[in-house]
Amino acid sequence: MRLNSKGQVTIPAWLRKKHHLNEGDEVEVIEDGNVLRILRVEGDTHGQRLARGMRGKATTRMSTDELMDLLRGE
Repeated sequence: MRLNSKGQVTIPAWLRKKHHLNEGDEVEVIEDGNVLRILRVEGDTHGQRLARGMRGKATTRMSTDELMDLLRGE
């Protein structure tokens, strides 16, 4: 691996698969003496983080019932 100009490295695909690391997962880099360790931050899933980021962002004046009718095509 090679460090790029932004200080980033690419974790090889086989290691990401082996350790169940997916796009959007949060990781933490820990200094342990002369060793750097990459640890997954346990917590919300990627979908949960996306949903939390969208919460409260709607700009419609339609009621829930009106939205449901629109989505159902009624």
